[in-house]
Amino acid sequence: MTTFWIFIALVLFVGLLLIWIPHFRQQKLLVAEEAGVRRQTNLELFNERLAVLEKELHEELLDEAEFNALKKELEISLLQDIKQASDDSLVNPIKPKTILWPSMMSICLVVISGYMYQHLGDFQNIDNVQSANPHAGMDAAQIMAQRVQMMEAQVKAEPENSQAWFTLGHAYVSANQYDKAIAAFDKVIALVGKQAELLGPKATAMYYKAGQQMTPQIQAIIDESLAMDAQDPSTLLLVGMDAFFAADYKKAIASWQAILNSERADIDRTALMNAIETANLRLQSETAGMPDDDAHKQVKASGVKSVNITISIAAELAAKASPEDTIFIFARATEGPKVPLAATKVSATSFPITVTLDDSSGMGGDKKLSDAANVEVIAVLSKHGNIKPQTGDIQGKINTVAVGDSASLVLDTQVQ
Repeated sequence: MTTFWIFIALVLFVGLLLIWIPHFRQQKLLVAEEAGVRRQTNLELFNERLAVLEKELHEELLDEAEFNALKKELEISLLQDIKQASDDSLVNPIKPKTILWPSMMSICLVVISGYMYQHLGDFQNIDNVQSANPHAGMDAAQIMAQRVQMMEAQVKAEPENSQAWFTLGHAYVSANQYDKAIAAFDKVIALVGKQAELLGPKATAMYYKAGQQMTPQIQAIIDESLAMDAQDPSTLLLVGMDAFFAADYKKAIASWQAILNSERADIDRTALMNAIETANLRLQSETAGMPDDDAHKQVKASGVKSVNITISIAAELAAKASPEDTIFIFARATEGPKVPLAATKVSATSFPITVTLDDSSGMGGDKKLSDAANVEVIAVLSKHGNIKPQTGDIQGKINTVAVGDSASLVLDTQVQ
């Protein structure tokens, strides 16, 4: 705020200088100019008279004594004229130009600056920027309700705007107004025709309305959507979500992986890969958990490279670990998409713990650990049984390790 006022003061100061400096400079020039004109005029008169005297002397109209006397009188007259001009400039100095105009211009500059700041600068709110936030003091539900109202106003003003109806439908889903969401998606279908990218969101709204239960009606819409576009992300996302809730992790992984394989730009790839990681670990937890020694031996005998990781915990965090905790370890590619290549889990019984990651602990995708040159290894000591770090969990990371090598990983960061 202080800087702003200093800037305003500097602008006004420069403006006033531009008004008054030329005014005072002009007064000095006028005085000097008039004095110079008088002096020049006197000198010209003196020279003219002297020339006449010299001519008369040459023509012998004057003798030498008369010439000298008249010349001296002429010089005295010149000196008196110059002195008289100087005295006149002191007694009757040149009247300066009126200061009315520069004064009026100065007043106008100050008034206009104040007016523009008052009406355009919004000075009353300059110290209350936060109060300009239209969502100040509102919770998430109130903000969503306000957005829904704005979108409703837009579709009311533009009832044929299919994009506005589509956006409103998603807003209704976020606001848990599923009947209105279904009606909004039906409106879009009526405007632009039946498309997979519209059937998927409609089925999702119906799914939430049914309490996240798959009904024959919802399944029929899903089948219709996938028949139109087998890689429609909104539909596959719903299929994967329902399969995950039903503990059908293979189906969930296949659905979400299909979205990743579609190479669409309008999807959250990071969220999908995290969901696939969680589903894979849930799948391993329900089946064999960590691959057995025979599987590792078979992979090792085949000559396929693996990564051996020795896991320890920082001394200052050791007391926070419990034998009931679970350690999730997974390796991701360091180049290209951060796709999980291998994962396993162990109990935090005692440290250090050594685990082996190889193709037998792969995530079931097209890419294998042995295909990568280097991998990033992440370990999470979870107190909640979830691979995604939560408050209280302890994690560690190795930024890069060559496939075929061994490395040490320290659990040294507690999630806040």
